[in-house]
Amino acid sequence: MLYQKSWAQAWLGFGLVWFLAAIALAPSNKVYQQGLVLFLWLPTLVMAWSARQVIVQAWRRQPALWGSVSLLLAWSGLSLVWSAAEDPGREAKRLLYILVFLLAFPLLGQLGQARIRQLLLAGSALLAVAALVSVIHFYGVLGMPLLARLEGIGEISHPILGAYVIGAAVLFLLYEPPRQRGLQLLWLAALVCLGLFAMLSQSRGAILALVLTVILAPLWFRDRHSRVFAMLAAIATGLAFYLVYDVIAHRGSSYRPEIFHAVVDMIAAHPWTGLGLGAAYDVSAVGKHFDHTHNMFTHIAVEMGLPGMLLWVMVWLYTLGEIVRARGTLFGKILLGFWVYSTLAMQFDAASLTGTPRAEWFISWLPVGLAMLLPWGSAENGACGKISGST
Repeated sequence: MLYQKSWAQAWLGFGLVWFLAAIALAPSNKVYQQGLVLFLWLPTLVMAWSARQVIVQAWRRQPALWGSVSLLLAWSGLSLVWSAAEDPGREAKRLLYILVFLLAFPLLGQLGQARIRQLLLAGSALLAVAALVSVIHFYGVLGMPLLARLEGIGEISHPILGAYVIGAAVLFLLYEPPRQRGLQLLWLAALVCLGLFAMLSQSRGAILALVLTVILAPLWFRDRHSRVFAMLAAIATGLAFYLVYDVIAHRGSSYRPEIFHAVVDMIAAHPWTGLGLGAAYDVSAVGKHFDHTHNMFTHIAVEMGLPGMLLWVMVWLYTLGEIVRARGTLFGKILLGFWVYSTLAMQFDAASLTGTPRAEWFISWLPVGLAMLLPWGSAENGACGKISGST
């Protein structure tokens, strides 16, 4: 079978690393998107026919998850009928991008969980390099003051969305320390670079999501390392409030409550249909205009109505269900933390579910896709022991 060939699996595996790292390291967004077509979309389509039994098994093993995704994409496509989107064809094409992206994960699942975790570690390590380059470029080359909000390189230039990407990399790295002493130093250096990026971005939503996830992680990891990480996160947060409280508090609530109240009225005006997929809108609150709702769930409700929001909630909860079933493996535990982090992150700024692959995909479609490869993962008994044994 074509999808079982080592070169085909390497092609697709590189596509996953490209998705993770090239968002920052690609020279432009156009190159990033073209790379996704070449390294992820194309191999998925090339291998789809030979892997049709895998795709059928994916549906049979996770019918609720795949069914809810199909309903959401179908409703999104239907909403184009009443949408005022400038280019409905482009919006429909983006839905196909999402479907092909998700279909890649059952194929990636044939590599096994250990290989997938290695790919996630590789992508996260490259993001750590991007974080370091971002800090040097912004504060060193450009000479920006230290209190200026960090703008990263590539597509992590947005302080908030870039921090969401970097936070995901932290979680992929944090609970898999290497056993070799030299690699442990590199692992620690990578975490320092990622943490420094998150801190200098001054993205309170991303940092809060990350800190709360690390503090809660001992509930499912149940090992000494996760408790140490949780304690360090709590101490670091306390020191931050003590030392730089003014920096943390000076932006107040960033009009989030006012935006939410205005958005509720917008949803009430079109509760069943929404404005339609891809319809442009702005939110008027306290005499200001905002280009989105600053919340994933309310953004979906504005675009696709309450049915669309409920379908996304279904997708998200079925994703959680699949992850909880795998909570006995190290990969399952990491994904549970990633799901919690993504859920929290969605509340503060992310507002693009069906756009072209971008930072928001790291906290929306990536968790869904990773959950879709779980049925093919081998059991990892004593997952916590692997962490404890790699000190």
